[in-house]
Amino acid sequence: MADIRLTAEEMRYIALLQDITGAIARDCVVDQDSNKIIFVVRPGDAGKAIGRRGSNINKLRRILNKDIEVVEHAENLETMVKNIFSPARILSIRLTNRNGKKILYVTVDPSDKGRAIGRGGRKVYTARLLLKRYFDVDDIKIR
Repeated sequence: MADIRLTAEEMRYIALLQDITGAIARDCVVDQDSNKIIFVVRPGDAGKAIGRRGSNINKLRRILNKDIEVVEHAENLETMVKNIFSPARILSIRLTNRNGKKILYVTVDPSDKGRAIGRGGRKVYTARLLLKRYFDVDDIKIR
């Protein structure tokens, strides 16, 4: 896993998430392009971070005026991919190396393909950011 350095801004967001939700965040990615903050929380803390009926996430959205996404951390690639694309059902994951680039092929249940890609490709975008950061994956293809 890569050595991750957090900015002061990211550390403030993590502290705020922990104060509001009680969930422990391991990482925070601020995506200025899509006005979104992605919190990577410790395994088992996603429910706590989201809150009953999304109450915690909605509170954070109001305070920060940004879109909030929560992903549970995982030490291995397969579990991390499943966590990122949840609730879409992942059928298989295959990592290939082409011309020195790591390409990840994710096969999802056909009825979940839209859910896996996300509105405007947002899920895939999040997956690219996180998988590059943690596993040095260069590209992701959804099948």
